[in-house]
Amino acid sequence: MHVFEKNSNIFNLLSETIAEGILVVNQEHKIVSINKQALALFDYTEEELLGRPLTKILPKNNKKVYKTLVGAKPSKKKQLTKNGLMNPVGITKSGLEIPIGIKFNSFDLLDRHYFLGLIFDLSEKRKQLTDLQINVKAMDSALNGITITDALKEDNPIIYANKAFEKITGYSQKEIINRNCRFLQNDDAQQLGIIEMRWAIENGQSCRVVLRNYKKNGSMFWNEISLNPIKDEHGVVTHFVGIQDDITKRIITEQRNRQLIRIFNESDNEIYVFNAATLRYKNVNFGARKNTGYSLKSFMKMTPLDLEPTFTERHFRKLLTPILKSAGKKIEYETLHRRKDGTTYPVEAHLQSTKVGEQCLISAVVFDVTDKREYTQKLERTVAERTKQLKNALIKEKELSELKSKFLAMVSHEFKTPLSSILTSATLVGKYTDSDTQNKREKHLNTIVSGVHHLTSILNDFLSMERLEKGEDLYKFRRFSLSRVVNEVLYNANMILKIGQRINYPMNIEDISICQDEKIVELTLTNLLNNAIKYSQEHTEIDLMVNLTKHTVTFEVVDRGVGIPEDDQKHIFERYFRAANILTTQGTGIGLHIIKSHVQNLGGQVSFISTQNKGSTFTVLFPIEEAFCSE
Repeated sequence: MHVFEKNSNIFNLLSETIAEGILVVNQEHKIVSINKQALALFDYTEEELLGRPLTKILPKNNKKVYKTLVGAKPSKKKQLTKNGLMNPVGITKSGLEIPIGIKFNSFDLLDRHYFLGLIFDLSEKRKQLTDLQINVKAMDSALNGITITDALKEDNPIIYANKAFEKITGYSQKEIINRNCRFLQNDDAQQLGIIEMRWAIENGQSCRVVLRNYKKNGSMFWNEISLNPIKDEHGVVTHFVGIQDDITKRIITEQRNRQLIRIFNESDNEIYVFNAATLRYKNVNFGARKNTGYSLKSFMKMTPLDLEPTFTERHFRKLLTPILKSAGKKIEYETLHRRKDGTTYPVEAHLQSTKVGEQCLISAVVFDVTDKREYTQKLERTVAERTKQLKNALIKEKELSELKSKFLAMVSHEFKTPLSSILTSATLVGKYTDSDTQNKREKHLNTIVSGVHHLTSILNDFLSMERLEKGEDLYKFRRFSLSRVVNEVLYNANMILKIGQRINYPMNIEDISICQDEKIVELTLTNLLNNAIKYSQEHTEIDLMVNLTKHTVTFEVVDRGVGIPEDDQKHIFERYFRAANILTTQGTGIGLHIIKSHVQNLGGQVSFISTQNKGSTFTVLFPIEEAFCSE
C-alpha cells in the first residue's frame, strides 16, 4: 500500500476530477486509494477505508466480483470484465444496501499488481425505471382512454394506448399503434372540433374538444378529448398526450333534458320551480312569463308570494309542510295570481317536492281556471290601489301619446324624403335618352334603387317590431351556411355604399355551418352594416369579423364613423331613440331596439363601445343551438 501511495500523485489528481467513484485495491483485495465521489457514495472518510478489505463496502455475497478478481493473472494488463459492467450490491457505513455498477481493470506498478474499479450509482436509474413501470401500470388501469403520440414523427403516430382506449374503441393494440388518431373519424371529418384540434397540434397547444368517433364495429360514440403537448428542455413539442372519455350517455341525457326543457318552456300552462328553503324562483316557463307579464330576469328576484297576494309567508310555508315531509306527495289548491300590471286571475295549483343534490326544490304546475268558473263576487280594492292603477294608466297613456306623435313625425320625414328623391330621379331619367347621358341616367337609377332599399328597410323594421310586440315571432332553428348568409348581406350592403367605402370580408368562414335562426342572423347583420355605412364618411373602411367557438358565434361590426355621444349611449337601444349627433340623418331609431329584442329572446347578447367622431364597434353573440336544430 505504501508503494502505491508514494507513486500515485498523478492518479489522485485525475481521480478527483472524474464524476464517477474510483477505488484501487491490491492483490490482497485491500483498498489502497479511493476518490471523494466513492467516499460520498458509501458515506465513509478516507481514513476509515484505506487499508481496509474490499468486503467492507462490497460484501462477499457479490461472488461474481471476487471470482473475477481472484481469477485475474498479475502478468496480464487487461479489463477483467468481459461483458462490461457488473451490477453488485454495495453497502454504506450505516449498513444500507445500494445498487451499483462496477468495472475492474488490472495494472502493475513497481512490480506490484493492482485493480482499479470504476463505480456507478444505479439507485436513481432503478428508481426511474420503477416509477416508469408504476406510471405505465397506472395508465393501464385508468378508466379513461389514454394515448401518446410522437410529434417528431411524420403524421404524429400513436406510440402508446392503454387498455381503456382499446375497450372504448374496440381496436386492439396491434390495430392502434403507429396510426394517426383520425382512423376513429371514418368519413366524418368535417367537424368543428377536428379543426380546433388540428390547430392546437400545429401550434403545440392544449385543447379540449368533443367529437363524433366510430368504434371498430362502426357504432358512433361521443368522445371528449383532452389533448396536451409534452415539451423537452428546449421547448420543442415531442409528444402529445390524449385523454379520451366516452360521454355518449351524457350527451344523450343532455339531449333528452333539452327536449324536456323545450317542452317545459313551450307549454301554455304555467310551470314554476322554486327553492323550498328560500322560496326564490329557480326557473319558470314561457307560459308563466306570458300569462303574468314578468320577464325571466324579474322572476329570479321573486317568490310565489309576489304572485299570490292572498298568502302570507307563514301561511304558505304551512301549506308546503306535507310535501316537504314526504317526497313525491302532491298538494292542490286554488288561489289568485297577480300579473305584473296588477290584475288578478283564478288558478289551480299542483305542487310536488323533489330533491336535487342538497337542495329541496318544489315544482308547481298552474292552470288558469278563469273559463271554468264565474266570479260570484269581486275583490274590493282599496282607494290607494285604485289611485295607483289610475296613475299608472295615465303615465302609460301619456307615454303612448308621446310615442304616437314621435312615430308619426318620424314616418312622415323618413318616407317623404326618399319618395321625393325617387320621384325626382324617375322624372329626370326619362329626359336622359342619349348615349352620352348614360352616366347621369345611371346616377338617378342608383338614387331610385337606394330609395327603394331604404323604404323597404323601414317597412321591415316596422313589421318586425309589430311581431315582437304581439309575441308572434316563433324562432326556427336550422343549420345553414355561414358564408352564404354573410355573402348575401354584403351583396345588399354594397348596393348602398358611399363613394370610397369598403367592407372588409371576415376570414375563415367558408365550409362552416351553424345552427340558429337564419332570418334573425341575417336581419341583425343587415341592420348593423347599414348603420355603419350610414353613419360613416366616404372613403372609410368597415370591418365585419366572425369568431366561432364550440357553442357560440360572435359577429363584430367596426366602423370609423361619427360614433355615439357618451350621454346618449345608455339610451341607444330604446325604441325610436336617435343620438343627438345624427338627428339630421335618415333613420327610424328602431333598428337597434329590434336587434337587441331578437338576440336576447334567442339567449344571446348585444354590446357596443363607441367614441364620438372616432367610430363604433357593435358585438353580437348568438348561441349555437345544436339540440333544437332541424336540418
